[in-house]
Amino acid sequence: MSARRDTKRHERTVHLLERATGPLATTAITKMEEELSWYRAMPPEQRSWVGLLIQAGIAAFVDWYRNPQHARPSPTTDIFGTAPRDLIRAISLQQTVEVVRVAIEVVEENVVDVVGDDDAPAVLEGVLRYSREVAFSAAQVYARYAEARGSWDARLEATVVDSLLRGEVDEGVRSRASALGWTAQSGVVVTIGRPPAVRDNTVDDIRRSARKAGYDVLTGVQGDRLVAVLGRVEDPVRAAECLISHFGPGPVIVGPLVPDLVSAAVSARAAVSGLVAADGWPEAPRPVAASALLPERALSGDADAIRELIAEVYLPVAEAGPVVLETLAAYLETGASVEAAARFLFVHPNTVRYRLRRVTDVVGLTPTDARDSYTLRIALSLGRLDPPHSD
Repeated sequence: MSARRDTKRHERTVHLLERATGPLATTAITKMEEELSWYRAMPPEQRSWVGLLIQAGIAAFVDWYRNPQHARPSPTTDIFGTAPRDLIRAISLQQTVEVVRVAIEVVEENVVDVVGDDDAPAVLEGVLRYSREVAFSAAQVYARYAEARGSWDARLEATVVDSLLRGEVDEGVRSRASALGWTAQSGVVVTIGRPPAVRDNTVDDIRRSARKAGYDVLTGVQGDRLVAVLGRVEDPVRAAECLISHFGPGPVIVGPLVPDLVSAAVSARAAVSGLVAADGWPEAPRPVAASALLPERALSGDADAIRELIAEVYLPVAEAGPVVLETLAAYLETGASVEAAARFLFVHPNTVRYRLRRVTDVVGLTPTDARDSYTLRIALSLGRLDPPHSD
């Protein structure tokens, strides 16, 4: 008789809890609105999702409480299965724990009114046991989501980087990058080198270093190339220096600075060209700007580099005057000797020096510097092969 009486009493308690599910959920939502600022700031649709989550949680507890001694609580499917996947992106694990805490507090505060003094302790014990399982289940849900999101992000990031390298860039690339956390509106540069022999943590290490330095970053290994796209950059080479330790041996090429991500294919194209041509300048610094490799890139057949050398070096010197171009040519042809060039031109050596300074003024390259002299010689040859056309 006693066992039957206990069973009926338990069934009565379950029935009372079932009837109180709606009011308890409503009370919990009201309390969240009062205590949780992040909940108040959520859009109405997302707040309704949280409300459904609380209702499902209380209902799942009542269902389990029917027979708590024979079943370990397993709330994952009962509760989180009812929530849209977008809810996991809308609230964090910490916020989910706060929701559970509020729900527990509401049950504790109202359990006596719902089931009476005699049955309240048993219900509270069940609530504590069940809420612990809810917390564990929430952690598992978020861990699985983080793992799946990480894999999805990695694939999406690889797609964006590949689009930049292939020059297939449109507004869709911008939106996909935004989904990865890219917010930079200016100062974008592409850096390319060889990946290290051990690549396990390379991508994560680059992300940490770039973000620590204040840059947005998209990165990935594309075959035998390690690519890093940086945003919010002012000095491209300096930005690349903060990542240099994560690249493998060999040259690291920094593309030109471009205004936005949609233009990043220009920077990527120059960086790839520089990597291909870098063997032509073994003594190049590391990292090195793709623009510093214009001669080697031109010799390897890069049409962009050829056009840039003609437009940015040959034409400005030619437009500075025929004697400036003639003096530069004589200086280069006579073994970079001011005196020999002066004799060849029948002018004073100081005249040669003055005209060479004019070259520096118009193109920023110093003829007496070995590397600049080499660049000037290549530009001069290219300009002669493709001279400007008169109107």
